[in-house]
Amino acid sequence: TVFVVAIMVWLNVLTLTGPTFSLWPAGQPTNTVTTTGGNAAATIAAAGDKPVVGDIPAQTAPPTTANLDAWLNSFYTAEEKRQTRFPTQLPADAQPFELLVINICSLSWADVEAAGLMSHPLWSHFDIQFKHFNSATSYSGPAAIRLLRASCGQPSHKNLYQQAGNQCYLFDNLAQLGFSQQFMLDHNGIFGGFLKEVRDNGGMQAPLMDQTGLPTALLAFDGSAVYDDTAVLNRWMQSQDGKENQRTATFYNLLPLHDGNHFPGVSKTADYKVRAQKLFDELDAFFNTLEKSGRKVMVVMVPEHGGALQGDKMQVSGLRDIPSPSITNVPAGIKFFGMKTPHQGAPIEIDQPSSFLAISELVARSVDGKLFTEDSVNWDSLTSNLPQTAPVSENANAIVIQYQNKPYVRLNGGDWVPYPQ
Repeated sequence: TVFVVAIMVWLNVLTLTGPTFSLWPAGQPTNTVTTTGGNAAATIAAAGDKPVVGDIPAQTAPPTTANLDAWLNSFYTAEEKRQTRFPTQLPADAQPFELLVINICSLSWADVEAAGLMSHPLWSHFDIQFKHFNSATSYSGPAAIRLLRASCGQPSHKNLYQQAGNQCYLFDNLAQLGFSQQFMLDHNGIFGGFLKEVRDNGGMQAPLMDQTGLPTALLAFDGSAVYDDTAVLNRWMQSQDGKENQRTATFYNLLPLHDGNHFPGVSKTADYKVRAQKLFDELDAFFNTLEKSGRKVMVVMVPEHGGALQGDKMQVSGLRDIPSPSITNVPAGIKFFGMKTPHQGAPIEIDQPSSFLAISELVARSVDGKLFTEDSVNWDSLTSNLPQTAPVSENANAIVIQYQNKPYVRLNGGDWVPYPQ
């Protein structure tokens, strides 16, 4: 297309002139800083002959195409060796709790800022909040697979569609410890083969929660129903009501923010801010309900990717072919409900570069449920030394990496060039 040709011309100009750019969202620093709750990990390993310090391969060579290719290969090699270690069994005094993983389509920090919702009350609910969490892709299917396979290091996009070891599947690790699996959508999962992808490549085999009678809040661009999220969450609450001493792990994928969604009877795409405000209000109310219920629940919120609400010099608003940092830096967070001694004050902010392995690690550290009944929770111990992951994001034909604090892009296996802003 004319658009693609224009991009290729621009990339060739950049290759010749070689400018450098920074594409991190406004207000987000590009350097690695210490986690608020403790010190960043200081592991040392090796990927071939490349040193790996602090979980991230060293970035000392000049940013030539050959060096960036070599660095990316060392990243993959290092990631292949990483894995969350879950206990082989729970201790006798383990406390049952429920895990609810909320996977939201089209929500990045850049989108939240563009919609003017950075101060929404929802954000104050979280105990732990990631400021530099990389979703590693800008499409739904790969994003869900990466989350469901969070217990191993980050694979390439191609390897997402190869079988992984059982130890890589977060929900399988929990099933080994007695957690029953549950699966919810606020849509039918048909578009893009989403439902098939999470079953075939994400290992999610639990039956889909009954959607009969759920009210329709929005219609997707293909006319399919997007169900009311309050109704879906209430059904989850009711299905668990009255069951004591249970361990469940629920994966919930929702897409009210997806581009093209519109209100029933209206053909025009609904305003993003209106939809985001409604979703945040619903989640805020749900969190308040959980607080009052006394139920022991660990909520993990990890958006799939951003919606490219503003666009940039490479992609117009709404286009996500290239997984730029403003699309893949998403507001992941964790909240514990039903604790004897809840966390007080502002959320603990994780500022180091993180991705799905850090989520798996936090689940593993919490899996015995004892923090729900402890008189004093050691939040520093819980959040210190979490795995760091270099910002590497991929789709089928585009890769974006952060190298020496600058983003670089490679399209269709070509040369690396700075990502323009």
